[in-house]
Amino acid sequence: MRPLIAACLLILTGATTDSSALAPLAFEQVAPAGTKMPRFKVDAAWPNMPGDLLLGQVSGVAVAPDDSVWVVHRPHSLTATDTGLAHNPPIAVCCTPAPPVVHFGSDGRYLGGWGGPGSAPNVDGVNQWPASLHGIFVDADGTIWFGGNGKDDHVVLNYRADGTFIRAFGQRGKTGGNDATDQLGNPSDVNHSDGMVLISDGYVNRRVIGYDARTNGYKGRWGAYARPPIAPTRQGAFDQSHAVDPSKIADPKAQTFADIVHCVVPTRDGHVYVCDRNNNRAQLFRRGKDGGLTFVRDLVIAGETGGTHTVTDIAFSPDPDQTYLYVADMMNGRIWILLRKTHEVLGAIGRVGRQAGQFTWLHSIDTDSDGNIYATEVNTGRRVQKLVFTGIQ
Repeated sequence: MRPLIAACLLILTGATTDSSALAPLAFEQVAPAGTKMPRFKVDAAWPNMPGDLLLGQVSGVAVAPDDSVWVVHRPHSLTATDTGLAHNPPIAVCCTPAPPVVHFGSDGRYLGGWGGPGSAPNVDGVNQWPASLHGIFVDADGTIWFGGNGKDDHVVLNYRADGTFIRAFGQRGKTGGNDATDQLGNPSDVNHSDGMVLISDGYVNRRVIGYDARTNGYKGRWGAYARPPIAPTRQGAFDQSHAVDPSKIADPKAQTFADIVHCVVPTRDGHVYVCDRNNNRAQLFRRGKDGGLTFVRDLVIAGETGGTHTVTDIAFSPDPDQTYLYVADMMNGRIWILLRKTHEVLGAIGRVGRQAGQFTWLHSIDTDSDGNIYATEVNTGRRVQKLVFTGIQ
């Protein structure tokens, strides 16, 4: 390494930041004056990345049982001008891509990372690591789950926290449509709880599919309104131009899921929310003892919105009743706050932008046991932010 670059790198990696640089968020109250709801500020110093590492599009965030924070990002979304230090020889003082799976402490400390093709098995001569990571979940045992929405990414992978592969559902390069029980179609999100592995199988297929968590056996598949998934599958590989296709007009009353089924998020009281992103809605289902889903209601968020549309992810306040529901809205760059019992919209935080507390292609959210929200951005957003809970006001 050339001396100038080495010296600058030493300075960069030794940098520290204020661990609590709180700044206000844009806020809109929708409920009547005097209605109390959660309030937040953004910690502009979170996270504290090593000086030589850089995140690309951050496509998923999940809070572990110990309140540490896991994200997946897309190193391939970084360009040569971002990663000059990774060239041989280096052409700049910074940076190199962070590992695809990154672990942070709740205080923002970088705890390490892992991932890439070397960590994944080969099946029939095909490496199972996704080309473009999408979604992440950490289960009660601390194991990590994620899928992919790139070309041929028809697989969900499960790892131990140290990066050791455990198991997979589906197989890269093989997809069989909405009726397949042992193959997926660009899965967007996954949840492992109550003996079930639930997957929103949503960028090629348009459904939710479930497996027995103990045996890995197939349990069921569901389309909109818990009917059989009959919507047509995507032809060809997904790319981000499809996310802004002006011909995709939301229909919050559609009888089938639109072509990006984006999240699957169970509640503590036996329900599941599914993000039907391009229809600007979530659908709420009740989970049966056998794992089956029964439709309960539609939840429309900013139903007339176009562009990248609205419902990308859902999270809850951490109290036992999960009193408040948070809905990430990509196009409007905000997180809606709802009273979960009634689904009354109380207000919204955030706005479109690139400053702290603003969002560009808001993608994934989760909450910790203190009520803080973690939010990620893709496309040119490429970051994760911590929104600090400041109380009910």
